[in-house]
Amino acid sequence: MLFSSSDDFRDWDRKAVTVFGMSGVGKTTVASILQHEGWFHYSVDYRIGTRYMGEHIVDNFKREAMKNPFLRDLLISDSIYICSNITFDNLEPLSTYLGKPGNPEKGGLPFAEYCRRQEQHRSAEIAALTDVPEFIAKANDIYGYRHFVCDSGGSLCEIVNPHDPGDPVLSVLAETTLILYLRGTAEHAAELVERFKADPKPIYYQPQFLAESWAAFKRQAAILDDAAVDPDAFAVWAFERLVHHRIPLYEEIAARYGYVVDADEIEAVRDERDFLDLIDLAIARRGSAPVAVAAAGD
Repeated sequence: MLFSSSDDFRDWDRKAVTVFGMSGVGKTTVASILQHEGWFHYSVDYRIGTRYMGEHIVDNFKREAMKNPFLRDLLISDSIYICSNITFDNLEPLSTYLGKPGNPEKGGLPFAEYCRRQEQHRSAEIAALTDVPEFIAKANDIYGYRHFVCDSGGSLCEIVNPHDPGDPVLSVLAETTLILYLRGTAEHAAELVERFKADPKPIYYQPQFLAESWAAFKRQAAILDDAAVDPDAFAVWAFERLVHHRIPLYEEIAARYGYVVDADEIEAVRDERDFLDLIDLAIARRGSAPVAVAAAGD
């Protein structure tokens, strides 16, 4: 959804914005600010972890509980129940389920099982994003929210094809929301990598990128057996590659479908007024300096 001027955006009676970009760039922070100003906050990760992967997550908890004789007896006799307490601020149940590939003695998953869970996440993320129009309607019809913000995951760029005008996810988002790229700096990317090194977390990878990274890591480390891979070592090595892999994809989506604001500009947002002023600026910048994009197949 592109606007000929900021006035057109301001006149939009029921505003809907999708924010996307790298993890940690401020998507959830700005969505939370807007939520406190009366916007409906739609968290894609929360939707994935509850509606689309909730059963997978809980089944995994149950498998672990069944390994403990005490819990096994209670579970079989329906004396206890197990659930996932996932929230907007705590997505750990989803991260734990995704896991990391490698040595099982270090908490790693067999690579085939890891890929299976990755595919589950891919399907779930596509479904959660294509639910956006339904939730825009629900937000107003049921809860009375006038405006809507979609807080997308960092892996949005991995499940779409910005060169395809019929891409099912981008088509839905572009038809119903203003798409806003929160662009991090080189310093932000470096900081993100350092934070990840200190605390490696599970993450979603595009299948081809994952297969190539897995093979390259094993080759570089002279490892033949998947079970000999240190899960955290692979996660850190692959994540640094992933950050640089994603940046041009984010840029392409923004150039074709939306608008760009920088991380330092987002950091200055304190309320709805600041956010709307920033979108005005982004619309003016795109209008005065359109971004050139590569042709499909380049």
